[in-house]
Amino acid sequence: MWAPGGRRWAECGSRGQRCRACGECAGNVESMAATNPSAQAEQDVVDFCRDLIRIDTTNWGEGKSKGEREAAEYCAEIMRQAGLEPQFFEREAGRTNVVARMRGTDPEAGALVVHGHLDVVPAQAEDWQVDPFGAELIDGLIWGRGAVDMKDMDAMILASLLQMSREGHQPQRDIIFAFFADEEDNGAYGARWLTDTHPEVFDGATEAISEVGGFSADIAGHRAYLIQTGEKGIHWTKMIAEGTAGHGSAVHDDNPVVHLAEAVAAIGSHEWPIEYTKTTRALFEQLSELTGIPFDPEDPSELLEATGPTARFIAATLRNTSNPTLLTAGYKHNVVPGQAEALVDARTLPEQDAKVAATLMELAGEKVRFELLNEGIALEVPFSGTLVEQMIDSLRAEDPEATVLPYMLGGGTDNKHLAKLGVTGYGFAPLRLPADLDFTGMFHGVDERVPVDALQFGVRVLHRFLTAQ
Repeated sequence: MWAPGGRRWAECGSRGQRCRACGECAGNVESMAATNPSAQAEQDVVDFCRDLIRIDTTNWGEGKSKGEREAAEYCAEIMRQAGLEPQFFEREAGRTNVVARMRGTDPEAGALVVHGHLDVVPAQAEDWQVDPFGAELIDGLIWGRGAVDMKDMDAMILASLLQMSREGHQPQRDIIFAFFADEEDNGAYGARWLTDTHPEVFDGATEAISEVGGFSADIAGHRAYLIQTGEKGIHWTKMIAEGTAGHGSAVHDDNPVVHLAEAVAAIGSHEWPIEYTKTTRALFEQLSELTGIPFDPEDPSELLEATGPTARFIAATLRNTSNPTLLTAGYKHNVVPGQAEALVDARTLPEQDAKVAATLMELAGEKVRFELLNEGIALEVPFSGTLVEQMIDSLRAEDPEATVLPYMLGGGTDNKHLAKLGVTGYGFAPLRLPADLDFTGMFHGVDERVPVDALQFGVRVLHRFLTAQ
């Protein structure tokens, strides 16, 4: 089992104490933690992030994954060091979720859920410059699958809760720390399953924070932090075309491959109209104020360009989207099959699931039927209130010039599953990033990496935020 700090407990025999690397005694580490908890947390967050990346938690989908139990045990050990009592929850052996509650002074105050996921999407090593699970430290950046999605935030959560323990801080409200499995598929072994079968774990919870928000972006020379106050819905379907099987040399007017190809082309080339939600309209109005560029609702391209690489994230939130992602048909060159299938990843604006489903069926035509594989509601919450003010204050305490803006995520998070329990979720994984780093392009990308100083900034901000609870 992994020990925090990159070694296995069996190598040093010091279970229950933190070890850095061979040759550095646990006593020295504890002394450092006692004299300067903040500096210790900044070292912890780097160690924890690298350790977690080295635990390969690839999730291939359809129930196939690895490493989630080992990663959960790693997190649980740190939770225990912080005086918490972690619980493991598994729908199936190895698909492990771990949760611990830090008790507050006011049991009547609504609890805050601080959550991350332990799984990562696959990485093809031959496409990377480095070992995707090596967690190499190169030029001040940690490289590896999960560095931005989302073992960086997992590490910040662990380092912050440990710092709270060292300082003897007890929050006013309960804080529920949760690390989920299976976020990178559909949550059937993770947050979806846990909220359905063990809702009592989240008793009293009213708000939550998690990934893909709080990071900085260079906007026309201004550093702005984007807090996620919304996320699009998920509508994953399988398209199935059926026809008449036969010899490849014959004339066929009922070829399912052709039916499917026409449907895929129609859906893939469909241009969905721009539609603004409360969040996206507020974002563009504030972008206009920040940059001086007029906001043209019919053509927001100039404002989008001002956001740099982040424009890809933002553009996806201005409309529904539908992308064919996988095709399956046939079994031999000279045989026309009787069936062909394709997967479509559609992401929906709030309250538009039915509209999107109807449009997809119309585009596909009568020769194709749909099977719904996964759905998740779109979320949109206010960019106001005490929790948001605490996020903003925590960012500005570390970056006084910070501009803080709301935005909607084009993808989805486990906040969708917590929303079923009445929990209001935000994306707040704070990172101060270099202006030239294409951070948003690294989600599920090749050569994923995160700057060390961004992680250290993040743990300072997150600690301020958590101690304000």
